Amino acid sequence: MKFVLDTHTWFWSLADWHALPPRARTVLSNPRHAPFGLAAISLWELAKLVEKGRITLTIPVSEWIRRAQDPDLITILPLTGQVAIDSTTLPDGFHSDPADELIIATARLHNATLITADKRIQRYGSVKTLWA
Repeated sequence: MKFVLDTHTWFWSLADWHALPPRARTVLSNPRHAPFGLAAISLWELAKLVEKGRITLTIPVSEWIRRAQDPDLITILPLTGQVAIDSTTLPDGFHSDPADELIIATARLHNATLITADKRIQRYGSVKTLWA
């Protein structure tokens, strides 16, 4: 697995393709790169965004998430004990919300590039990122 998707990247890849920059769209549309990794915490994070009204879906969130897990395109990467521990000991003092820390730790564990628009994560030097 070469790439892990941040939560917003996963959502936009299915709900708002043009919100993604050309470079990210190029990678995501290339079947050679599939399946893409998705940290299990992203399922929770998306559901919380819907719960808080920051994302609106036309179907129940559980149904949207079920449909958005095409096994040919997405591999859900579990929240293992190693990921949990690594998220609390990230190098260079990355401090953010726990979901970001778990997503970063997941990408690092799989030696994958994280596709993210998050500027804090992009500036963080201890995980490979791709966006623009």
